[in-house]
Amino acid sequence: MNRMGLLSTLSGWQLVLVTLGLTHITIAAVTIFLHRTQAHRALDLGFIPSHFFRFWLWLTTGTVTREWVAIHRKHHAKCETPEDPHSPQTRGINTVLWKGALLYKQEAKNQETLEKYGKGTPDDWLERHLYTPHSWLGIVLMLVIDVVLFGLPGVLVWAVQMLWIPFWAAGVINGLAHFWGYRNWNTTDASTNISPIGILIGGEELHNNHHAFASSARLSSRWYEFDIGWFYIRILEILGMAKVRKVAPRIRINPNKLTVDFDTVTAVLGNRLQVLSNFAQQVIKPVTKSELRHQAVLAESQALQTVYLYQQRLHQLWERTTQSQEARLEAVQEWISNAEKTGIAALEQFAHRLRGYSVSA
Repeated sequence: MNRMGLLSTLSGWQLVLVTLGLTHITIAAVTIFLHRTQAHRALDLGFIPSHFFRFWLWLTTGTVTREWVAIHRKHHAKCETPEDPHSPQTRGINTVLWKGALLYKQEAKNQETLEKYGKGTPDDWLERHLYTPHSWLGIVLMLVIDVVLFGLPGVLVWAVQMLWIPFWAAGVINGLAHFWGYRNWNTTDASTNISPIGILIGGEELHNNHHAFASSARLSSRWYEFDIGWFYIRILEILGMAKVRKVAPRIRINPNKLTVDFDTVTAVLGNRLQVLSNFAQQVIKPVTKSELRHQAVLAESQALQTVYLYQQRLHQLWERTTQSQEARLEAVQEWISNAEKTGIAALEQFAHRLRGYSVSA
C-alpha cells in the first residue's frame, strides 16, 4: 500500500497509536464540550478549548452542536419512554447498539425537538455559515488531511475516526449503558455504569452516575471510579480555561457528631439518591442476608418488616416539601431517634451515621 505522506515513515503500530490518539481527542470533545458544557451547563469553557473542540468535532464527526444537545436533553426529559430518541428499553438493544447514529439523524430532523431542547447553543457566524450548513465539509477536509499526512493508510485512519463516535457514543453509551452494567444509584431510568474506569469513552462509561446527577461536571462518584474527562477538566481549570459550575455532592460523615441539625437535614434531604442507596446497601442487604440465613421471609420476619417500614418512612421525608425547615428538621430527628431504638444493628448503625451527615463538593 502506498505510504507516501508527511508521516509515511510511521510503523504499523505507530499508526495505530496515532489513530487512537486522534479518536481520543474526539471523545474528549464530545464529553467535555457537547455533553458536560453545552447540554448540561456543568462547566464554562474558555474561548480556546471551546472553539478548538467545536472545530475538531466538525472535522471528525460533522456534528451540529444544537442538534446533539437537543437530542440529548430530550433523552433525559423522556428517558425510557417511547419519546426517548434512543432508549434500548423501547427500541431494542440491537437497534440502538448498531443503528444509534441513524436514530440521531432521524431525531435531528424533528424541528420541535430542536426548538424545545436546543436553546442556548452557539449561534455565531461560524455556526450559521459554516458548521451547521456545511457539516459534511469538515468530514471531507479531515479525509484530505489524513491522506496528506499518512498517504493511502490515511483513508483507514479516517474511516476509524468516522466510525468511532457512532459506535462508542451513539451505540455503546446509549445502548449498553441503559441495558447492562452496575448501578450506584436507584434512578427512575435503566441507566448503568458500564465500567468503573472511564478512559476509553472519556468517562461516559459512568452513565448511571450521570443520570443520578445530570448537571455534574464530574461523572465518578465512588472512590474506585475514574473519570478521565474530569481529569482533563481539572487541568483546564488549572490553566484558567474552564470553570466548573457544579459537581455532584458527596456526603461526608462525622462519626463524632451527635446532634441532628440543619446541616444534617440539608445533607439528608438534599441527597435523596445517596441516602436511599446507602440505606439499601447498609441496612436492607445485611438484614435480608441475615434473615434468609435463618430461612425467614418478609411475612414471618419482624426485622424485615421493621426495615421495610423505616424505608417507607425514609421515603416520606422527601414528600413533605411544603413543610417549614423546622418541621423537616423535627421529622429527620424523629426518624433517626426511633431507628436507633429498633434493636436492629444495621438500622441502628445507619441511623447513627445519618447524624453525622454533611455535604462536601
